[in-house]
Amino acid sequence: MNMASSSHESQFVTFSLGEEVFAVPVEVVREILDYAEAFKIPNGPDYLLGLRDVRGQGVPTIDLRLKLGLSKTIPTPHTRVLVLDIPIASKTLTLGLVADRVFEVTPFQRDQIEAAPDIGVRWRSDYIAGVVRREDGFVVIVDLGQLLSREDTAILAPRAGQAA
Repeated sequence: MNMASSSHESQFVTFSLGEEVFAVPVEVVREILDYAEAFKIPNGPDYLLGLRDVRGQGVPTIDLRLKLGLSKTIPTPHTRVLVLDIPIASKTLTLGLVADRVFEVTPFQRDQIEAAPDIGVRWRSDYIAGVVRREDGFVVIVDLGQLLSREDTAILAPRAGQAA
């Protein structure tokens, strides 16, 4: 295997929300869990489902569908939670992201990734790091840093750096 070629591709985990296919970089995915109800946090934003116990750590879990302005997730046997370690500023935010279905780890060539088109789609395009065209449609690469605003980060990681 030629390791030189790996610098031109990145590995992504693909998942769906309804008919849309999204991807996040594989290096931020700690694990993928079956869906379970999260422990509700009072007065949290609607997209924050609550805390999920992941190997003894309380991990805030969000409904990405609500965060993107889609309808609330209705759990099915295929619903999964991606546990992500997202580097934000000088800290790492661990977050559970609910997906309707997780598909695969797939490589995308850097030259396959197109800039996010600003076409007034249902979700705000600043969440989109890029799109990859495939035979069956598009895969939207989520920019996790942009997805979570400073307010989100303050809510989801209240102990990590209060001096914002």
